[in-house]
Amino acid sequence: MAVRVDIVSDVVCPWCVIGYHQLAKAAQETGIGIDVHWHPFELNPQMGEDGENLREHLAAKYGTTPEGSIKARARLTEMGAALGFAFNYTDDMRMVNTFRAHQLIDWAAEQGKAHEANLALFRAFFTRRENLNDLGVLADVATEVGLGRDAALAMLKSGERADRVREKERFWTSRGITGVPAMIFGQQHLVTGAQGEERYAKILHHLAAETAA
Repeated sequence: MAVRVDIVSDVVCPWCVIGYHQLAKAAQETGIGIDVHWHPFELNPQMGEDGENLREHLAAKYGTTPEGSIKARARLTEMGAALGFAFNYTDDMRMVNTFRAHQLIDWAAEQGKAHEANLALFRAFFTRRENLNDLGVLADVATEVGLGRDAALAMLKSGERADRVREKERFWTSRGITGVPAMIFGQQHLVTGAQGEERYAKILHHLAAETAA
């Protein structure tokens, strides 16, 4: 039986990318299956329609220096490459509002495509540097994972998922989730941050043993 893992995440969170791929690698190496469920979290819920330069955003929010930003990007790029994920950072890369992206994932979930949509959005933002607040980009992601482009556009334009996604976001923040990635294993054990393959492997072994007992 696969271990259920609920992942609270934002699609512009690099450590969410790293954490997921570390977990996936641990699952592959241990032979213990995982059943992943993604949940919405916005790192920047007040972000404007046009977004902000990523480096300037990090400097204002976290006090990150230009040198620190370069080192962090290099580290993430190296870690991602080792996990088979391409981070393609540039100085003109922008942080964007992700509320529409989360609505797309919510819609995709009803068609059994939430996981594929979430991973595709990671690639769209970090690998192709696309604007995840742009309706056309999101519709293209829907097409990429086998969903209807026109149906995705209609859903996003209508805003029919907005209240539902806000409710889901509030559910997790009301339970103390203030940063991502936050992974809940077996609906009981909360693990925050990207922990590395070894740590995830130990967790999976422990839960598999519990289930078998």
